[in-house]
Amino acid sequence: MTHDVHIIGGGLAGSEAAWQLAQRGYRVRLSEMRGGGGTTPAHQTDGLAELVCSNSFRSDDDERNAVGLLHHEMRRLDSIVMRAGEKARVPAGSAMAVDRDVFSAEVERTLREHPQVTIVRERIDALPAEGPTIVATGPLTAEALAGSIVRATGQDRLAFFDAIAPIVHRDSIDMDIAWFQSRWNKGDGKDYINCPMTKEQYLAFHQGLLDGEKTTFKDWEADTPYFEGCMPIEVMAARGVDTLRYGPMKPVGLDNPRDTTPEFPQGRWPHAVVQLRQDNKLGTLWNMVGFQTKLKHGAQVELFRTIPGLEKAEFARLGGLHRNTFLNSPLVLDRQLRLRGGEHVRFAGQITGCEGYVESSAVGLLAGMMAAAELGGRGWTPPPRSTAMGALLAHITGDAEAETFQPMNVNFGLFPPLHDVKKKSRKEAYTTRAKADFGTWMETLEALPA
Repeated sequence: MTHDVHIIGGGLAGSEAAWQLAQRGYRVRLSEMRGGGGTTPAHQTDGLAELVCSNSFRSDDDERNAVGLLHHEMRRLDSIVMRAGEKARVPAGSAMAVDRDVFSAEVERTLREHPQVTIVRERIDALPAEGPTIVATGPLTAEALAGSIVRATGQDRLAFFDAIAPIVHRDSIDMDIAWFQSRWNKGDGKDYINCPMTKEQYLAFHQGLLDGEKTTFKDWEADTPYFEGCMPIEVMAARGVDTLRYGPMKPVGLDNPRDTTPEFPQGRWPHAVVQLRQDNKLGTLWNMVGFQTKLKHGAQVELFRTIPGLEKAEFARLGGLHRNTFLNSPLVLDRQLRLRGGEHVRFAGQITGCEGYVESSAVGLLAGMMAAAELGGRGWTPPPRSTAMGALLAHITGDAEAETFQPMNVNFGLFPPLHDVKKKSRKEAYTTRAKADFGTWMETLEALPA
C-alpha cells in the first residue's frame, strides 16, 4: 500500500497517531523496529503500545484531576488508547489501570484490522528526506535514528540524560518567608524566589540528603555516567558539608529582607538559600534550581518541605535522574509539532518532552489530527490552552522556557490561572472551564472525510 503518512514508532503515541489518521481516511505505514531487527532493553515484547513500566494511566477523575481531564478529552476524540484501555481495564479504585498484555493486543488488533494501516516490522535509521512523517520513537530512541535527529536539529537540541529538578506550584510557596531577588540584584529583581536557611536548618537538610532513600539505575542505564551539569544534589552533598553552599545553595549576593539589623538594614545573607526559577510563561510553576535528585519521591516530599517557605509546597513534578531521549521542543518544533527547517517531519509522544503514558498518547493523537488537517488542506486550530490537551501542547511548543525545558506531566500549573476562585474550589473550576472550552473547540472541527 502506498502511504500518505509514515509513522516511525509503534508505541502509544505512534499507535494513536496512526489511528487518528486512518479514521480520517489516510493511509499509514507504521514502522516498528521490535520484531524487525531492533529493540530496546526496556521492552519485553514485540507488541504495539507496550506498557514498559506501570500498568496505570493514573487518575480517571475528570472533575478534580488534570490527567483525568485529559482522559475525558481523549475519549471525546475517539482515542484508541482510551478504547483499548476500557477493554483491558482492571480494578484500581478511581485510577485507570489495565491488563498490559490485553491492552497491547487490543491496540495491535485494532490497527492491524484497519484497511488504512500497514504495520511493518523494520528499523528506521534516519529521518526520511521527504514525505509526511511522524516520529514517535519514545524516550529510548535507537542510536542511529537519534544521530540523524541530532544532525537535523543541532548537537545541543537532543538530550540523552534526563536530570529533573522538582517543580513547585507558585501559590503553595509561603512568600511571608521567601522573597523575590536575583543575586546581586541583577535582572528585574523578580527572576528568582529565595528560601533562606539558618546554619542549623542547613545542616539538618544536608544530613537528610545523605540519609534519604535513593532510587537506583536500571541495569540498562547503569553505564550512563553523571555529568557535572546534572549532578544529583545528594551526590554533591556527599562531597562535603559546604559543597552545596558553594553551588546551588550559594547565599552570597542575596539579602534577606525579613532579617534586618541596624548593621545590615537591607538584610543579611542567610547561611544557605534554595532558589526557585520561573518554569513557565504563566508564572504558575517554579523549579528548584540545581535540585535534580535520585531521592525516592516520598523522601523528596518529606525533606523538601523542611525548607523554609516550602512547608506546604505542592509539587507539579518531583525530581529524578534517568536515561531519556527528548527534544528541546520549544526551540526545534513549531506550534504544529513540525521540525523547524524540515516541516515534513512531526514529532509525537515522549520524545517531545511530555511525561507519562496518557500525555504521550495525547500528543500522538494531536500529531495525527494535525497531519490529517494538513493533508486535507484544512487549517488547524489547536485546542484552547484552558484545556488539558491545549495546555500540554502549549507547554511543549512554546510556553516552557527552552533554557530549563524538561519532560512534564499534565498538571493544572500549565493552565491559564484562575485568579478569582478560592483555592479549595480551583480544581473543579479548572475542569469546568476546560470542558466548556473543549466542547466549543470540537464544534469548530470540520467533519471527518467520508
